[in-house]
Amino acid sequence: MSTIAPATDPRVRAGLTYPFDDIEDGRAFPVAPGIALVRLAIPGPLRHVNCYLLDDRDGVALVDTGMNTDAARATWKALFKGSHAGVRVTRMIGTHYHPDHIGLAGWMCDHHHAPLLMTRGEWLTARMLIADARDAVPPEMTAFWKAAGWSEEQVDHARERGWAGFRRVVRPLPLGYTRLRDGEALRIGAVDWQVVVGSGHSLEHACLLDDRRGILLAGDQVLPRISPNVSLGVTEPDADPLGDWFASIDKLRALDPDLLVLPGHGDPFTGLHVRLDQMEAEHRERLAMLELFLAEPARAIDCFSVLFHRRIGPDMLGMATGEALAHLRRLEVEGRAAREECDGVWWWRTA
Repeated sequence: MSTIAPATDPRVRAGLTYPFDDIEDGRAFPVAPGIALVRLAIPGPLRHVNCYLLDDRDGVALVDTGMNTDAARATWKALFKGSHAGVRVTRMIGTHYHPDHIGLAGWMCDHHHAPLLMTRGEWLTARMLIADARDAVPPEMTAFWKAAGWSEEQVDHARERGWAGFRRVVRPLPLGYTRLRDGEALRIGAVDWQVVVGSGHSLEHACLLDDRRGILLAGDQVLPRISPNVSLGVTEPDADPLGDWFASIDKLRALDPDLLVLPGHGDPFTGLHVRLDQMEAEHRERLAMLELFLAEPARAIDCFSVLFHRRIGPDMLGMATGEALAHLRRLEVEGRAAREECDGVWWWRTA
């Protein structure tokens, strides 16, 4: 692997320092001794996902994979025929179940005869979503959309996409896996990584901490320029994902503020505590604005103008709805808002 290439003049933006320049898609970019970032293009507004190769005893451990797309598979094939020719993946580590992170995990496990490592909640959720693929959208999902205030046109548009979208972009996972547990040590090569589990963006998101060298593989739990999507979904409609996410921020504040953070999207950075404070402040501000907005009863879909600073089109409607519901549910848990149901639609008002 090539030597690490820090920026000649590290960028500082919004209190965060970005030590690297020119991270090129599809190449193994060294970010620390024994750690390379591989950036893959993905469809949608995020545009790319970061995967990481960690030197192991007889190969590399791979953290996340990108979606199951022709472009992503072609990128990995080119890498393992080029700069990493003859290198095998010893372990396949999935930070969480979202398709842009484990879409090709099963493919990698099969090709390299590598075990899959994930937390139990993430592995079970992925397995459930793959197994539950079907043509027709379940009636519970339709009712959930209508409860959030979707129009018949919006519901019909979503129905046309069917209920197999997850399986289309995620290859089947192995029947067995190795469970990652919060706080346990995971030795990869000569490095002892500590598993740090967060929640809110997903159920049991696994981060990896190398405390000795000051490195955090953060996945989507901490991102440099955007906040991770925190959504309330149909599978657990009475959950409090935003409350879980606030608790995870408090947990991560116990880590060294000067860690090099290797995120799932965006560029590596330092300034962990600054970023945690920024993300929490953003969502606390949204909650305060939403509480004022709910002086008059409103549906989740009515809250988009308060929570988001852009038009929400059909492709982002599901994520925006989930995030609006997560904020409304947090206000309900805190006793600052109440929900009433009328003809299958949820109406929220300031308590």
